[in-house]
Amino acid sequence: MNKTIYEDYKYSMQDVSRIYVGCKYTFGELLEEEEIPFKLRLVMERYILPEADPGDTLESHLYYLVPESFLVKIYRQMKARVKVNLIREKKALPGFGAGGKKQYVTKTLTMEELVSLPPAQKERQGYVIQELSVSKLALAAL
Repeated sequence: MNKTIYEDYKYSMQDVSRIYVGCKYTFGELLEEEEIPFKLRLVMERYILPEADPGDTLESHLYYLVPESFLVKIYRQMKARVKVNLIREKKALPGFGAGGKKQYVTKTLTMEELVSLPPAQKERQGYVIQELSVSKLALAAL
């Protein structure tokens, strides 16, 4: 019997200025992934992992961050951004039906914008965290 592994949103990409990491990685997997740059793995291991569990996914970790946390300062220092999906209801035109359609919208948020929303509001709006991106220049300065 083959075991299927959920691999969507487990990726790492780079462009000239940023590193993009899918948020379905657990911290344990993230530290062992060779495609993720060494410096990012080092920051995760030294600063973020002591306050998180190796079995936590990056998605759940980012979802429940609080504004007063030291980790928010680390992410701010790395100029981190988070790509999220959320559900929006399209407004119906007057006279053309009762309700609007629901649709997923993709937004890129800074860490301050993400942590300013309480988890209850994120859940109500249907937030799904897809990707963490950090600046290469900011990462090199750490």
